[in-house]
Amino acid sequence: MNKAFVRENATEDEDEEVGLPALPAGSKNYMTPAGHARMQSELSQLVRTERPSVVSIVSWAAGNGDRSENGDYIYGKKRLREIDRRIRFMTKRLENALVVDPLDQNNTDVVYFGASVTVLDESGNEASYSIVGLDETDPARGRISWVSPLARALLKARNGDSVRFPAPGGVRELEIINIEYKTLD
Repeated sequence: MNKAFVRENATEDEDEEVGLPALPAGSKNYMTPAGHARMQSELSQLVRTERPSVVSIVSWAAGNGDRSENGDYIYGKKRLREIDRRIRFMTKRLENALVVDPLDQNNTDVVYFGASVTVLDESGNEASYSIVGLDETDPARGRISWVSPLARALLKARNGDSVRFPAPGGVRELEIINIEYKTLD
């Protein structure tokens, strides 16, 4: 049978990126303007630069003859599938994106999406968290997803409120000491 009629070993389940959580059913993909811009930039780079480069390598390698032992061809096809999978994933996420600018928030004394919240834990340690979209999370920088247990506990709370949330070590309690809405880089 001709290889042109044999389906590659990619499946529909591979469209979702490994390790990234799915959006909750029926919800929008909330994003900050900076996160949306970063994702659009990455998508543009993949479509305009990286994919055409890999296609030209695969095309060149295919012209070299026997494809079964051609490393450039085999690796190139694999890399092309990875790029296409990432492009499909990002396109879906951007199509469902709802960009929410924290600076547009009118009710700044309540925690909503985009808020930067400073909290005090039971031991008196202070920490700051910014509530961002699923694709923007960065725990090292204090950016947590709006669907995380901590963010869900913080949402709709006010200065001085205490919130409880399930953590790996058990239920934790935090006191909100500051709420701020600012542009995230």
